[in-house]
Amino acid sequence: MQVNRRRFLQVGSLASASLMLPKFLKAMEQGNLVPPGNKVLVVVQLSGGNDGLNTVIPYRNDVYYKMRPTLGIKREQALALNDELGIHPALKSFKALYDDGALGILNSVGYPNPDRSHFRSMDIWQSASDSKDYWGTGWLGRYLDAQCKGCDKPTQALEIDDTLSMALKGDAVKGLALTDPQRLFGASNDRYFKELLDKQKHDDEHQNVGYLYKTMAETISSAAYIQQQFKTYKSKESYPTTELGRNMKTIAELIMTDINTSVYYVSHGSFDTHVGQQQQQQRLFEQLSDALQVFTTDLKKNDRFKDVLVMTFSEFGRRVGQNASGGTDHGTANNMFLIGGGLQQKGVLNEGPDLGNLQDGDLQYKVDFKNVYATLLKKWLGADDQAILKKQYEHLSFI
Repeated sequence: MQVNRRRFLQVGSLASASLMLPKFLKAMEQGNLVPPGNKVLVVVQLSGGNDGLNTVIPYRNDVYYKMRPTLGIKREQALALNDELGIHPALKSFKALYDDGALGILNSVGYPNPDRSHFRSMDIWQSASDSKDYWGTGWLGRYLDAQCKGCDKPTQALEIDDTLSMALKGDAVKGLALTDPQRLFGASNDRYFKELLDKQKHDDEHQNVGYLYKTMAETISSAAYIQQQFKTYKSKESYPTTELGRNMKTIAELIMTDINTSVYYVSHGSFDTHVGQQQQQQRLFEQLSDALQVFTTDLKKNDRFKDVLVMTFSEFGRRVGQNASGGTDHGTANNMFLIGGGLQQKGVLNEGPDLGNLQDGDLQYKVDFKNVYATLLKKWLGADDQAILKKQYEHLSFI
């Protein structure tokens, strides 16, 4: 059979995904499923640099309104958290979680010598490197490397996307990116793949091509199992029809199958609001709030909320002062949300941003984001955070 290059590229997403799959799938084929009670981390990446000051609002700070005369959220619109801080009015479900004791807020999170480039700062957050270092693996990928070392039942990570982020790429083990388990199953049964595999039986000329065929075969043989597990639970909740809503539904349905997955990763945005920030952030926050409301309700009804921790982050915050285009430019420190039924500390976990002590018009960080990672790795996922992060960081007490 002559291999058609165009056809191969059309279904190439499955082939590329297969390079990340075999160990993960073989572990599941052995029936190594984790019962209810296993800890799950869900990372929600707010891509593009979300404006933290209009997210958790210092609504009694005159400096905030002086530097944002038209962009600042009005005091009466902010959903009050305490006497000093409120939350964006579109994040209604976050306020409800706060009132319910299931939300933690970390302010002024960042890192030394911040970078304002989207790509470089995202690399720093995803790799957990210092700003001067360039690493080719992600913090969750190295977690997979550590958990899979010397064991036949590796813990795994799934990204609900078409492509895999660096955060989930390790040296030896990688997570898997997929948008829909059923689509993966359908693609695995594509007649063209089977024809390619049949051709491979008679052609082992090139070692690299042979390896690709081998991993493809393992993917095809195991994709049916993912689909079989996925269909064992179908949510009864009405998730939003937005992309984030669909992705959170997929994550919830996978969690409820007790599949051997410890980390889920999903992105939302873009929050790069140089122009017309109010409308864009409002829309994205409504989507975020609606999706998380149904997701947390789903978990609660299935008695899994205490086992799942949602963490949000963005690669940087925005400048304190608004620009001339009704938006904000790239800044530095930002806030992070922590959502779950297993939080040990709740509410506003530290002081709000210090607007009286700026550096070149930007907020100064007070909490290194790698302290958050270390806490999640050690206290939630039960991993050796020092080995994974290549340095010992202080553990926080929110879990």
